[in-house]
Amino acid sequence: MELKEIQSLIKFVSESGVDEVDLEKKDFKLSIKKVPPTVQSAPQVVHATVPAAPAAPVAAAQPAASATPAAENKEAAAPAASNLVEVKSPMIGTFYRSSSPDKPSFVNVGDSISVGDTICIVEAMKLFNEIEAEVSGKIVKVLVENAQPVEYDQPLFLVEPA
Repeated sequence: MELKEIQSLIKFVSESGVDEVDLEKKDFKLSIKKVPPTVQSAPQVVHATVPAAPAAPVAAAQPAASATPAAENKEAAAPAASNLVEVKSPMIGTFYRSSSPDKPSFVNVGDSISVGDTICIVEAMKLFNEIEAEVSGKIVKVLVENAQPVEYDQPLFLVEPA
């Protein structure tokens, strides 16, 4: 296959509704994948709710414009205003509470943690990143379900500092 044919195939994929094309001939194999637009728009929606917790005027305006999840985030942020510390995701990815499905969770509600303890894993682009505690204390609440996508700076746990 010639370069011009490959370029026209790429142009076809970008202009059409197709997300993936696999082409295999005798002497080569070609795979073209396009990122779906829903993946690109999801971070914007969730990221917009993150700044709502620290700024009271913005938080008051957002629940009127958005659905119930923003109201739930506001309720979850209310206990954090007392003495609880939010442990936030350092990256975009998929949240896992344990190293594999058959292993126990790294931490559960009521567990004591120390600085440097592994508390969860966030998978980003097939890399499993162990997230370590930056505060010592007791886990009060787990804010994210296992295998759920998380955004940068999204609260994962509430910790009562020791």
